[in-house]
Amino acid sequence: MTGNGEEAIRRRSLPEPVTAVTDTAGAWLPARMSEVESGLLKAVEGEGELTEDAVRTLNAGGKRMRPMLVLLCAGPEAGDAAVRAGIAVELVHMASLVHDDVLDRAPLRRGLPTVYASSGRERATALGDRLFSTAFRVLVEGGDADAVTQVSTTAVDLARGELRQREGAFNMNLTESDYFERCGLKTGRLFEAACILGRTSTGGEPGPIGLFGHRIGLAFQLLDDVLDIAGPPERTGKARGTDLLDGTVTLPLIIATDFDPALAALDLRDMNEESAALACDRIEATGALDEVRSRAIALIEEAKAGLIGAGIETEQRELLELIADGVVHRYS
Repeated sequence: MTGNGEEAIRRRSLPEPVTAVTDTAGAWLPARMSEVESGLLKAVEGEGELTEDAVRTLNAGGKRMRPMLVLLCAGPEAGDAAVRAGIAVELVHMASLVHDDVLDRAPLRRGLPTVYASSGRERATALGDRLFSTAFRVLVEGGDADAVTQVSTTAVDLARGELRQREGAFNMNLTESDYFERCGLKTGRLFEAACILGRTSTGGEPGPIGLFGHRIGLAFQLLDDVLDIAGPPERTGKARGTDLLDGTVTLPLIIATDFDPALAALDLRDMNEESAALACDRIEATGALDEVRSRAIALIEEAKAGLIGAGIETEQRELLELIADGVVHRYS
């Protein structure tokens, strides 16, 4: 397949807000993203009897924002090390999603049956483990020792974040501080690592680039939590209030209880899809979603402001600002 057919496939693999960035950047960026995509496929095709599930997970969609951040933070000089880092970061992300689905007993992700639902708990757990190990194999085979260290500490933080979520399950007394600590580990940390890996892949000092990634990761999670309450299911690929059904207390619920104290009496353990949808309506009626959106936008603005005077080339900074804005635009 050549010409327009290849271009169509490439663009399908780079959903918004990624396509907006590739349309603005020079030819180097889509070329490197294509290498990441083909590298991901090559990596998961080597998963033996788990290959079918691995390929299906890879092709289920996704924004590829984390590998995009790796390449943007590396800049036009992004080389093979940045491509390998992008592949590894996305594999870690995929692994964490598969494991999350096991822990949450999730039937759907992005509107499609999860590996847990279609192949069972043991196979899904094994796939998540293999994807984690494959991420390290990609880096080790490339001789990227520093990247291995960065990804390994990040994987530990992801696990710590998951433990925080399990410890706080069904706890209606969860504080904002608890919430942000959990999100910083589960979501912000991988965004942070993507930015650091990109910057260091070309010999640069990390500087404030990790904080930039951490902040947009938090904003991403806040807006995702808004979407869980507001839906609609045809957009999210899951029922409204899935977090409530899992016993996961998110910022919209925490803030909503300040406006409607009666919400604090919700029994998340006794939730079904109907009562979760009704709870979502009550949360939305308080105006809490607007407050969470405002906080997410403030995080994006802080992230962008932190790039000024950080020794990042103007064009590179503008691309990073564009992908940061894309986090908000995707949910608008």
